[in-house]
Amino acid sequence: MDLADDINATLKNTGPAKKGKKRILIIVLILMICAAGTYFFLLPKGSSGGGPDSGLSFKTAPAAVTDIHVTVSATGTLEPTNEVEVGSELSGTIKEVFVDYNDQVTEGQILARLDITDLQAQVRKSKASLASARASVRQAQATVEQTNLKLKNLEKVRELSGGKVPARTDMDEARANYTRALADEASAKASVAEVQASLDSTLTELSKADILSPVNGVVLTRDIEKGSTVAASFEAPVLFTLAEDLSKMKLNVDVDEADIGVVTEGLDANFTVDAYPQRKFAAKIQQVRFNATTTDGVVTYETIMTCDNADLALRPGMTATADIIVKQADQVLSVPNAALRFSMPKPGENNRKPSVLRMLFPGPPRRGNRPTKQVTVTGGKDRKTIWILDKNKGPRPVTVKTGLTDGVNTRILEGEIARGTQVIVSATTKGK
Repeated sequence: MDLADDINATLKNTGPAKKGKKRILIIVLILMICAAGTYFFLLPKGSSGGGPDSGLSFKTAPAAVTDIHVTVSATGTLEPTNEVEVGSELSGTIKEVFVDYNDQVTEGQILARLDITDLQAQVRKSKASLASARASVRQAQATVEQTNLKLKNLEKVRELSGGKVPARTDMDEARANYTRALADEASAKASVAEVQASLDSTLTELSKADILSPVNGVVLTRDIEKGSTVAASFEAPVLFTLAEDLSKMKLNVDVDEADIGVVTEGLDANFTVDAYPQRKFAAKIQQVRFNATTTDGVVTYETIMTCDNADLALRPGMTATADIIVKQADQVLSVPNAALRFSMPKPGENNRKPSVLRMLFPGPPRRGNRPTKQVTVTGGKDRKTIWILDKNKGPRPVTVKTGLTDGVNTRILEGEIARGTQVIVSATTKGK
């Protein structure tokens, strides 16, 4: 008995009250039959099996010539190549300040000046003492000449008298006076030297009242104002901080102990700062220090890089994230790493014929294509199998020898791969 006869027999055994509901049931059954027929009619050919590519849609990417860089990441802080702190050896009151933040200064330029009133008074006092000491020297020299002349006269008289006159005591007294005069002269000269040293010291302090720039550079900080009091009793207070040359900067980064073995002096690097997230700055490693720093149990080694800052875009104190290039291969043939991870799905794995129940009561539409299972296929330590699309747009496996990888692309050393070859990176079932 076919479906129509079954429906008619059912209608004969129902009363008039249920005929309306039965008609609705008939309509629903007819619609379900039509839907099933339509599904079978539109079912793609080959969806039930065939080759491994039956019913599959491939996503490909071209083999390309790229630069492959293996990097080590580290973070650090930018600093001037030479930073100088300028202080004062004298205590006193700041009389004038001649420079401000960001001012360009030259070596020997006056940055600030202390009040020199007291120092000037000390200079005048020292000069007066020096004049007095020099006068004492001249007086002592006159005494020396006088006593020397008297001694010579007595010696001449004694010679002429045959040693009878003058008395020996007079001769001894004359000699003692002459010796005493020489000592007074030496003492007076020593006093002159002492006062001269005191004057020189005061003049030196007077010259230090002018705070001078020791280098050509830029004023980074200024910690004084006019009228401020400077106390230099125990150590020189820092008044200014100067950067010698901001056109050259250094970057101090902390390299993890796991990576320090491949980081050496002379390696190239690039880094970014938050102020210019889209811009990369070039750097070169100048020094890798042996001293370790431990922070929260993490051991790092300070590494110094130098970089150009001709446009003054970089500023001291900026935090930078650096990528140190430990290995590189420029302009080499490479493929995406996804192509090396892809493996062709087994026949029928994603193309099973749906059941009648699924055809009659299809579930809700899927929100996206579910990728096929991918398995890495290798042919040795450095040999792998990748799939490409041939001239007929069909998949074909190719064995290649791989080289350097940066985690995104891998260099192809040998194999039937050329620039522009379409390599398969994933596959999904058609219509899904």
